[in-house]
Amino acid sequence: MKKENKKNLYVSGGLFLLFIVWTVVIYFVDVQKVGPKESAVGVATFNVFFHNLTGVHMIIYNITDWLGVVAFLIVLGFAILGAVQLIQRKSLFKVDYDILVLGGFYILVMVAYVLFEIFAINYRPILINGCLEASYPSSTTLLVMCVIPTAIMQFHKRIKNNNVRNVVITILSVFMTFMVIGRLVAGVHWFTDIIGGALLSASLVMLYYSVNKIVEKDNL
Repeated sequence: MKKENKKNLYVSGGLFLLFIVWTVVIYFVDVQKVGPKESAVGVATFNVFFHNLTGVHMIIYNITDWLGVVAFLIVLGFAILGAVQLIQRKSLFKVDYDILVLGGFYILVMVAYVLFEIFAINYRPILINGCLEASYPSSTTLLVMCVIPTAIMQFHKRIKNNNVRNVVITILSVFMTFMVIGRLVAGVHWFTDIIGGALLSASLVMLYYSVNKIVEKDNL
């Protein structure tokens, strides 16, 4: 394995370690029952301060909630591309290697999402339809910050026209930034939820990039 590939894997592992440390801090440090229905919240003093600072903006919440569909459509698009290649080439091993790696990446993201829905670390600072919902890490942040960067990598390779590629990448970058900031200021997550989602996403995307580079070398 090339030194650069090892370095990429180390970066991915380091980011994941940071996520674990961040999660442990949230679980044990400054835990107070300041959430709805006296739900416990880690790093409560700062989380409550930031939540009071931004307030709750349900319009932004609803907009970012609906726009989350864009990420699912991107996932669906690449899934269809993989399925078409499989049908045409009649072998899973003849599907583009980066599409196969991307499929594995999507499964990993889904597992992470389900895991934190089952084992809730924090609950939202507000009730959604009268119910407590798991809030850590921010699922929208996780989804968007995993799907958009990997889509940008794919489009950078697959769109040959420079102008079109640059426009698509710019739109996706702005979209991702809007979604993350929107979730941060909407008041439906604690500040630590957004950071947790960003750290986990960064580690997973770096893992995807690392594996892609390793597999790319084998397919040259």
